[in-house]
Amino acid sequence: MTAAALAAPFKKLTRKNILLFLALLGPGIITANVDNDAGGITTYSLAGARYGYSLLWILLPTTVSLVVIQEMCARMGAVTGKGLSDLIRESFGLRTTFYIMVALFLTNLGNTISEFAGIAAGMEIFGVSKFVSVPVAAVLVWLLIVKGSYRIVERVFLVACVIYLAYPLAALFADVPWLEVAKASVTPTFRADGEYVAMMIGLVGTTIAPWMQFYQQAAVVEKGITADKYAFTRLDVVVGCFLAVAVALFIVVGCAASIFVHGDSVETAADAARALEPLVGQYASWLFAVGLINASLFAAGVLPLSTAYYICEAMGWELGIDKDFRKAPEFFWLFTISVAVGALTILAPGMPLLAVMYVSQVVNGVVLPFVLILMLLLVNDRRLMGGFVNGPVFNTVAWATVAGLIGLTALMTLDTVWPGAIDRLVGALAG
Repeated sequence: MTAAALAAPFKKLTRKNILLFLALLGPGIITANVDNDAGGITTYSLAGARYGYSLLWILLPTTVSLVVIQEMCARMGAVTGKGLSDLIRESFGLRTTFYIMVALFLTNLGNTISEFAGIAAGMEIFGVSKFVSVPVAAVLVWLLIVKGSYRIVERVFLVACVIYLAYPLAALFADVPWLEVAKASVTPTFRADGEYVAMMIGLVGTTIAPWMQFYQQAAVVEKGITADKYAFTRLDVVVGCFLAVAVALFIVVGCAASIFVHGDSVETAADAARALEPLVGQYASWLFAVGLINASLFAAGVLPLSTAYYICEAMGWELGIDKDFRKAPEFFWLFTISVAVGALTILAPGMPLLAVMYVSQVVNGVVLPFVLILMLLLVNDRRLMGGFVNGPVFNTVAWATVAGLIGLTALMTLDTVWPGAIDRLVGALAG
């Protein structure tokens, strides 16, 4: 993808082109920003609070990978008019599709539970019990999707994206050495430390999740975007990815400039919000908490929706927000069950929430390379894509991304099975 390709829609900067871009805005920005969910915010907060600015450089190559992957699935949606599950079933058969769907369903269920955990933790900062906040949030999310239309749901989600500005605002309350931040953002550093390596993996893994590819392609299809209008959607994807990573950067910077500098420790994003109050003031703490609540609520709607989309596509069932229970019963029941299980799990006593969240992230990392390989095979199939297949440069970047993710996933899996394995491996390599 070149700068000329990105600027193509606006070669003629006419009122019609600007209105067309605004009309097609949505799938790219929403998908990328939902990735900054409770798990993502927790990871970025911990990276800043524990390691200062030293991990900022990872966000640069991660942004490139995110743009490449999201652009491919949006392009497939626009050119084929079909969702990713649909294409996988048609090209690779029902058995492959079934195993991918089972893994994705379990992963998304774990992620949905973590979103309601984020809502509970964020609202408790304002003194609201989880027995009030979680049921209310579940009902609001359910009503929005089941009773709303695609246009209404998309507008609500776009407004939720704007609330992410809370994080840049919270970072501005801290005394940030911006020159040091700029230098750290482009200067790779490395520590021979297993926990540091695990955090590197976490930053990449939380930014690129399997569900994103299915949700974005399904949203492009449901919005009716076609190949002749794809240039505008590609710009939507790129803008969304840069906004999402910019928010991540401000979260890391905010926690680094306050919590890391003072040597305090935190375990979750909610802990980070509380820790900010004595350091940079009550308003910054509140802004951070509002960002966490918004992100968790936002993702609690989108993740069950993505589950419903890709399972219905895979099984050939009716789907779409614009339909209702009578026309697409499986779609709405899958969404309802995901929301109900996610909310009720948080209210159940003794539930090992951290274990649930951690296992879901591990499954995320294990499943992602398989999904990406299938995507690359599909996007290079001329019978499907015609002249919209990947070019050689784009393929090189995409396959390099897959290879990097497989390597990171292997390291993460190794350290999960044998805790401390990364430490020993780094020690052996360092001699």
